[in-house]
Amino acid sequence: MNNLPELGPKVPRRDYGILTTVGRWWLRASGWRITGNVPDLAKCVAAVAPHSSNWDFVHAVAVVLALGVRISFIGKHTLFVGPLGRFMRWLGGVPVDRSRPEGVADDAVRGLAAVPAVWLGLAPEGTRKRGARFKHGFYRIAMAAQLPIVPVSLDYRNRELRFHPPVMPTAQLEEGAAAIRDLLLGAGVRRDDV
Repeated sequence: MNNLPELGPKVPRRDYGILTTVGRWWLRASGWRITGNVPDLAKCVAAVAPHSSNWDFVHAVAVVLALGVRISFIGKHTLFVGPLGRFMRWLGGVPVDRSRPEGVADDAVRGLAAVPAVWLGLAPEGTRKRGARFKHGFYRIAMAAQLPIVPVSLDYRNRELRFHPPVMPTAQLEEGAAAIRDLLLGAGVRRDDV
């Protein structure tokens, strides 16, 4: 696949073996492409939106596999059962019980500090429901870990997963998170809008 962006030397990598080919095949077969520049960062918080379908995860994982980027992500605990659960953990997933979210941000910050290089991928909406509140946890984590936020939008109309320039969080949590929300929800197109 010739249209994959090149990764800089700092981007954390992982050898996914044959799954790299599967990811590239999926992007080609589904017509999805990666746009924007993948920032050359060893660590970051990648905020991905809008979250409108279970397909979001499939397309995002295809991009991760195709590029060979090492990620970690937080997902609802019910996804981490049986064979799917083993795969999700192997991929970098961390289960979270959304009915008891206390301490998740602190755990994420500690986890980021413990490794030399990893990207933490989060869906700030947290759910696929239209009109879901854009949560600020991604911003709190980036602020506490002193890491840049890489906004990533999903555009179903153009079949693009778009990397936007990194943003350093500031002490203005509400305003900073709102600016990223406006960028992502303005640049992305929900699956149910096409």
